Amino acid sequence: MRVDINADLGERFGVYDLGDDEGLMDVITSANIACGFHAGDYRTMAETVALATEKGVKIGAHPGYQDLIGFGRRAVAMPADEIHALTVYQIGALDGFCRAHGTQIHHVKPHGALYNLAAVDEDAARAVVRAVSDVVPSAVLVGLAGSVLVNEGRASGLSVAEEVFADRTYTDEGQLTPRTKPNAVLTDPAQIKRQVMAMIEEGLVTSTGGRQIPVQADTICFHGDGKEATALARTVRASLESMGIRILPVGGRG
Repeated sequence: MRVDINADLGERFGVYDLGDDEGLMDVITSANIACGFHAGDYRTMAETVALATEKGVKIGAHPGYQDLIGFGRRAVAMPADEIHALTVYQIGALDGFCRAHGTQIHHVKPHGALYNLAAVDEDAARAVVRAVSDVVPSAVLVGLAGSVLVNEGRASGLSVAEEVFADRTYTDEGQLTPRTKPNAVLTDPAQIKRQVMAMIEEGLVTSTGGRQIPVQADTICFHGDGKEATALARTVRASLESMGIRILPVGGRG
């Protein structure tokens, strides 16, 4: 059995810093790098690509809505062609930094409100899928396990990875609990570890309403903006490895 561990990184902007990128790079196998719209800037993108390359961590584009103030977590109404364009724009920006460092984009994972919309809305999902196909067709598309985005990506012929979250709770419908709810984020290390183990070993996650929801865990996300994110990710990784589970990046289409 194998699983990938990913985190959202490069989420700095100017003098504002968020997360322990360097520490997490020693634990994860895939880095989702902000592309300047919800967070990140040209210097941060260059530095994060360089660090991931040095550490041997796979690089992914993490495109979101152009919403620095809301950190890309607020829904922005726009037609599908604009979603396609903003996704192409951000993937292209990161692709330039990858080329400058002699590497390439391995995967694409939408961020925040765009991720959540593409998980349930066919038009948004198809716009993201088309953007990935247009710019980096050999990249892996990462989406919420069981989501519309994953299904649309697979139907289009892209390589897909179904994602689960270590530190987020789930609704009875299998979506992530909105961050506006007080129980959206798990903070207890023991609870996080139990949730991860259940998703990996049993293929199930318990919703906030007590439902057992089937999930396929190709990759596990740890949010890098928590105070204990690095220590927690390191502990969970050690537990998985002690069970004989290999921690490896998700595979590409070839």
